[in-house]
Amino acid sequence: MGPWRCLLLLPLLSAGLRAQQQQFMEYVERRLTLLEERISQWHDQSSRYSTELRDFKNQVLGMLEAAEKEREAMRLEAESAAVRVDRLEREVDYLETQNPAPPCVEVDETLMEKQVATAKQRKNEKYTKQTDCSDTIASIRAMKILKRFGSTSGLWTKDAAGNSEKIYVFDGTANDTVYVFPRMREFTLFSATRKAARIKLPYPWVGTGHLVYDGHLYYIRQQGPFQVIKFNLANKTVVDSSVFPAEEQIPVFGLFPFTYIELVADEEGLWAIYATKEDEKNICLAKLDPTSLDIEQMWDTPCPRENAEGAFVVCGALHVVYNTRLPSRSRVQCVFDVSGTLGPEDASLIYFPKRYGSHSSMKYSPRERQIYAWDDGYQIIYRMEMKKKLEV
Repeated sequence: MGPWRCLLLLPLLSAGLRAQQQQFMEYVERRLTLLEERISQWHDQSSRYSTELRDFKNQVLGMLEAAEKEREAMRLEAESAAVRVDRLEREVDYLETQNPAPPCVEVDETLMEKQVATAKQRKNEKYTKQTDCSDTIASIRAMKILKRFGSTSGLWTKDAAGNSEKIYVFDGTANDTVYVFPRMREFTLFSATRKAARIKLPYPWVGTGHLVYDGHLYYIRQQGPFQVIKFNLANKTVVDSSVFPAEEQIPVFGLFPFTYIELVADEEGLWAIYATKEDEKNICLAKLDPTSLDIEQMWDTPCPRENAEGAFVVCGALHVVYNTRLPSRSRVQCVFDVSGTLGPEDASLIYFPKRYGSHSSMKYSPRERQIYAWDDGYQIIYRMEMKKKLEV
């Protein structure tokens, strides 16, 4: 091709390149415009989402603040209700203690001398049993530690004659208030006394020898002579009282100086375990009439007071529990059967499982055939294995 032809083609090639370049620039511009629209759309959406999120956050904060105010208001209402409930409980307790005038508890010297003379006439006589109970303890089958409640010394028990499931608690060795739990469950699960009713007695009690029997509380009055008070648990009134006709009484258990009279119950009825200066080495036993509190019969037992820790009666047989000054393993080491069926030499030596300290009370339940014990602040149940007396 000649030179002049090349010169003719140059304008044509330049025009084609400019056209392609223009198309490419238009394409790039369209793409950039599309990207800008998408970025603008994302920015708008992001801004809208941020606004909605901020509004939602403010709404949630407002709801939380309102909920916190409602919670605080409910807390204040609950505290106010608790205060009103406590005030109501105190008012109920106060009303329960406003008993009618108790019966006269002055000592009739003539009647007391007559009772003492009658009891002494029947002293150490063979006892005529009222039931066909002929069982005695063979061994301690099981021990169950329920909880730790109150002072190191105290008493807890059920009604020894009725079918009530209520738990009665005497905390300490001197007080005027008895705690009553409706069932064993409430006593076991709750550490405080909030679930317990309170019975404020007209006279303070002393020791741990008290007894709940057939809807009545028999307890030892603290001041003055040793007086047994019979208190009706249903109407909260004193039904009767009696000065125990035994002169110069001393603590019945050598290892526990707070108890002078131990009131117990078994299949035969109501008993009193005590000691006097007249025979201060050994423990005495008396059968009581639960209705009149009269002493029906009295016995001098061969069971020594020294190192005695507690005692209870099973089927008319006194079982005395012994320990040591430094608490060791408790054991029934002396048995006195008022009917003469079981001799002291025939009774089994019963050992209690090793525990924490020493017993301050041991209450036998003839209905359940078990012992409710208070051991250094721990409440314990001992379940017993029984045998016939003639098989021992």
